[in-house]
Amino acid sequence: MEGGAAAYNPRTVEEVFKDFKGRRAAIVKALTTDVQEFYQQCDPEKENLCLYGLPNEEWEVNLPAEEVPPELPEPALGINFARDGLSEKEWLSLVAIHSDAWLLSVSFCFGSRFSFHREERKRLFNMINDVPTIFEVVTGIAKKQSKDKSSTANQSNGNKSKSNSKVRTSDGKSSKTRNVKEEDEGEDEEDEDEHGETLCGACGDSDGADEFWICCDLCEKWFHGKCVKITPARAEHIKQYKCPSCSNKRARA
Repeated sequence: MEGGAAAYNPRTVEEVFKDFKGRRAAIVKALTTDVQEFYQQCDPEKENLCLYGLPNEEWEVNLPAEEVPPELPEPALGINFARDGLSEKEWLSLVAIHSDAWLLSVSFCFGSRFSFHREERKRLFNMINDVPTIFEVVTGIAKKQSKDKSSTANQSNGNKSKSNSKVRTSDGKSSKTRNVKEEDEGEDEEDEDEHGETLCGACGDSDGADEFWICCDLCEKWFHGKCVKITPARAEHIKQYKCPSCSNKRARA
C-alpha cells in the first residue's frame, strides 16, 4: 500500500500542496464525519493497520506496504492496537498527531524527489503551515483559535457580534431563520469577514463564505452544509442539530 503514490506524482510546489490538501481532507473526514466507520475498521483483533489519506480526498484503513523501503513514507503502524486502551478522544488525537507528521513527510519526500530548492521548500512549508493541523481540527483547537482571532478583531474595532445563531446562510447572515432587519452594508461585510475565519469541523477549511453553514448544538463546531449533507431547506426543520461525530458518540454510549 502506498497511498495512491504510484499513479500520482506531483512535481511542482503547487501540485505537492494540492496532494497534501487532498490527503489531509481525507484524514479529517475519517476522524470527524466518518469517525464511526473509522472506529469500527480499526479492530484491535486485526493485524497492524494504518490510516491512509489519498489525494482524491478518500481514506482507507489498510495494512502497511510490503515493499521495503516503500515508495513513500508510511503512516503510523498499528493504530488499531491502541484503540481500546485509550478514551476515544485521546485515541483520535493520537492518530491525528501521527497523521500530521505523515503528511509532512510525504510532502517533503516529493520535494526531495523532485529537487525542490531552498525557496521552494520554504514556500511549500509556509503553504502547509497556513492550514490548521489535523490535530487542531479534531480537538477543536482550530475553532478556538479562529474564535479568539475573530474576537480580538471585533474588540479592536469596537464591534459586537450580531448573531447567536446556529445556521449561516449564503449571504453571510447567521440565524435559523433569516434576519428580518438588516444593518448597513459595512456591518454586513464584517459578518462575511468573520464568517470567512470560521473553520469547518469536517474539512478544516475556512473558505466557502458564500456557502451554507450549520453549527452543532452539542459541540458548537461549524460545518459546511455540503460536508455534513445538510441543505438550507432541511435545516429549517431541525430543532437541534447534532453533527455526525456527536451523533456517533451518543449512539455508542
